[in-house]
Amino acid sequence: MLQGDTIEKKVSPRGPNPVDVHVGSRIRLRRQLLRMSQEKLGDELGVTFQQVQKYERGANRVGASRLYRLSRVLEVPVQFFFEGLNEKSTISAMAEGDQTPIVYDFIQSSDGVSLAESFSRIKDAKVRRRVLELVRTLASEEEMAR
Repeated sequence: MLQGDTIEKKVSPRGPNPVDVHVGSRIRLRRQLLRMSQEKLGDELGVTFQQVQKYERGANRVGASRLYRLSRVLEVPVQFFFEGLNEKSTISAMAEGDQTPIVYDFIQSSDGVSLAESFSRIKDAKVRRRVLELVRTLASEEEMAR
């Protein structure tokens, strides 16, 4: 069995493919970090802003040549769109009945985009680790309070 075959079996025939959703969430993240509108990105790609919306939701699959063009317009390597994607996390998210990976939900929130944007500006790796530890601690405390 091919690696992608396992993912395909977990996908609803009517719902978006989890890989397409992940790629779309990465497109949205990068576009927002660049403070680029969907309309501007669409103009750069030669498509409508509605098409960009469909890419970002994972409703429409991004072809190879368009993905390459996206990497140039958004100034990232093609691999950027697949970072954080692995078969295990995709399958577990789908197995629990959740149709969208947690990263996608995070990217959809204005707080998530703002946090990602601010965090990416921190250049010192030690400081980034401390911020991550702080967030994990706060999340643990919140879980214990429930």
